[in-house]
Amino acid sequence: MFTEKSKKSSPKIPTKARLRNIALYYLERFESSEENLRTVLRRRIDKYAFFDKEYHPEQAYQWVEEVIDECVKHNFVNDERFAGFKINSYLSAGKPKRYIEQKLKQKGIDENIISRLFENTEYSELDTALNFAKKKKIGRFREDEEKRIANRQKDLGTLVRAGFDYDVAKEVLDSNED
Repeated sequence: MFTEKSKKSSPKIPTKARLRNIALYYLERFESSEENLRTVLRRRIDKYAFFDKEYHPEQAYQWVEEVIDECVKHNFVNDERFAGFKINSYLSAGKPKRYIEQKLKQKGIDENIISRLFENTEYSELDTALNFAKKKKIGRFREDEEKRIANRQKDLGTLVRAGFDYDVAKEVLDSNED
């Protein structure tokens, strides 16, 4: 029933050229931090190492560092640029500062870069919380006044779990301004 071509092929052995091509293909499609690119390439090496138990990936891990250095040298990877894009994207999605900082740290962005970018960004937690509430249609953005009152605690919990301060969440829910 299955032909040889329909079976999933085994992973290819990682070479420096192959890792460079994987990195460039990934960077064509996505903006990335150094640490994120490192994770992508190491995952590919680990996938092959899992397939071939006798393979020792130490040399390939060194190639990963060389490929990343090349990408940084040619400005294909720039942590500050990546963090700037992510901050703008998360802010427009209504994500709080705490959430954004945590996500950027997970991607390997230095805390100094994060704080410097936030200093240069106009950030208002209240405005961001209002944007979040509007997208989720909670609080003052509920159409029915009765549902707004009945779901106040639920909406408060939603805002707090999203990472907004309790006082900001209360302010978003208690104010009636449009």
